[in-house]
Amino acid sequence: MTEIDRLPQVATVDSTPRRVGIEVECGGLTEAEVAQVAAATLGGTPRRVAEYDFKVEGTELGELQVMLDTVYREQSGSALARLGLDLSRAVVPVEFVTEPILPQQIPQIDRLCAALRDAGATGTRDGILLGFGVHLNVAVRGETGGDIMPTVRAYGLLEDWLRVVAEIDVSRRALPFVHTWPHAFVDLLAEDAAAGWSVRDLIDAYLTHTPSRNRGLDLLPLLRHLDEPRVVAGLRDAHALNPRPAFHYRLPDSRIDDPAWSVAEEWNRWCMIERTGDDAELLAALAAAWRARRARPRPMGRSWAEEVDALLSERMKEHRIA
Repeated sequence: MTEIDRLPQVATVDSTPRRVGIEVECGGLTEAEVAQVAAATLGGTPRRVAEYDFKVEGTELGELQVMLDTVYREQSGSALARLGLDLSRAVVPVEFVTEPILPQQIPQIDRLCAALRDAGATGTRDGILLGFGVHLNVAVRGETGGDIMPTVRAYGLLEDWLRVVAEIDVSRRALPFVHTWPHAFVDLLAEDAAAGWSVRDLIDAYLTHTPSRNRGLDLLPLLRHLDEPRVVAGLRDAHALNPRPAFHYRLPDSRIDDPAWSVAEEWNRWCMIERTGDDAELLAALAAAWRARRARPRPMGRSWAEEVDALLSERMKEHRIA
């Protein structure tokens, strides 16, 4: 079992334990089957609340929602559409969604994933075009630029490296649900001035350079929560965006059918992002290396992910020596 890492700051600025809401998508099973497996694994009672929606009430983790992926659910109005859904269950994603839970409860999620795998759930290993993912909605520690920017900057500088260590298939990186942040946005984050950005500064830069939800770290729900009028004024289709005080970390692979994979491992990578943000010296070194690389007419030799790996390894050695 993968050990659950701790966040560098486990509580919010008002001393509330930080929680994480988890969404896991899979194929191969119906919503009813996923709900039944969840109840058998975590306790509780499944209840149908709509044609393609269930709630499992009274589980070890509180209430679970089990539903057809939103896009397909909204297009299921006709009998013909419903027939098409029933014939394509292997590729239509079903997701289960938790309430915000404590990080130490993540092993229960992995226990449920194992039970679903045994019941026939499939993940992205079944095909590169399957849009199954895992989402972590991690409560922010606070709502100022000073609370948020270290993690945002760290993610931007680590993203390429994260995709390598997570072994995201190259073919999936070209799909629309796995786009990285644009280099122009990371250029701004790598500037020393970004450390002092306000929430307004972040919103303006984000809406200018990456006004999309199809990112590995989708900041739009958080930004709308922080300044709804500003985001609504600057973003098309903002009405479809639910505000929440959390980082929306979107992993493009759901490897629920792989016994070696776990949500715990993905959580631990998030903790590593936050630790990097809290390490001012390491963050400055990463930012300087990014600026130097971008200043070269044509970067040669190591990839950016390899440069990041070298900097992280050196930092780990320094800590061991210390």
